[in-house]
Amino acid sequence: MPEFSLADLESIVAARATSGDASSWTAKLVAGGQAKAAKKLGEEAVETVIAAMSGDTKAVVSESADLLYHWLVVLHLAGVSLEEVMSELERRTARTGLEEKAGRPQQ
Repeated sequence: MPEFSLADLESIVAARATSGDASSWTAKLVAGGQAKAAKKLGEEAVETVIAAMSGDTKAVVSESADLLYHWLVVLHLAGVSLEEVMSELERRTARTGLEEKAGRPQQ
């Protein structure tokens, strides 16, 4: 089975976002703007947490897939690439999590 990656999904989201296809959930979500997409991302995050807390492995898988998809839509609308996020993660993993957190500006 070929490996499917987040980069593959990012490409699909980008293509569907600009397709103008009225039957595409991605196109509809993008047309609704960042607020709509971000709200949906939040809903999926909560659903993933609920599934994890319930111990329902199948639901965790399903909700996680929804979460990642909606996250990529939000990134697309924000003009942020998956590569940028991965580079940031790579930068952060060069140190331990506690060292990295201590180096963040105070908010």
